Amino acid sequence: MARPQSPDYDKRREAMVRAAAHLFARRGFQGASVADLAEACQTSKSLVYHYFPSKEDILYEVMAAHLEALVDAADDVMRTGDARERLHALALAFMRLYEGAQDSHKVLLNELDNLPPARRDEVVRKQRRIIAVVESLLQEIRPDAAPRALPLTMLFFGMINWTHTWFRSGGAMSAEALADMAVDVMLNGLERAEVS
Repeated sequence: MARPQSPDYDKRREAMVRAAAHLFARRGFQGASVADLAEACQTSKSLVYHYFPSKEDILYEVMAAHLEALVDAADDVMRTGDARERLHALALAFMRLYEGAQDSHKVLLNELDNLPPARRDEVVRKQRRIIAVVESLLQEIRPDAAPRALPLTMLFFGMINWTHTWFRSGGAMSAEALADMAVDVMLNGLERAEVS
């Protein structure tokens, strides 16, 4: 007979994912063990394995949960406003998500190669979906930029994706102000960019 699911199953699982994100962000995937995770969660290795069949499954869940939040934000933003407004709303939504998920974001950016190929492909598909949203917005803002839309898109992500390395909540600049600045730099630069 299968072991019954505990009433707080989802809550415990989410706590393990948060703890894993913190460990993997600090020590790297290879530098953190399931025993380390169990210790951080004040539980046993066997209980960790009850929730996740393997360490790679934990890594995937850290990435997938973060990406799902980003995909949901992108989908929400694309429903209203003109392209400029949507780009601004997207930058703001992403910065707000990055602000509360710096560990997960760092793991997503640094640990992809530690996933098994099928899981890595799932993560990459979700990343490409997010990239495609920004690329379509930039093409809508400046249709003649279509041949350079992907490099411009990656420049946009370059401005915001690495903020986890230096941005601190409660510092001199808010997430909102940083999103405004990134969009202003992108759009003002886009107006002047050579795209031919």
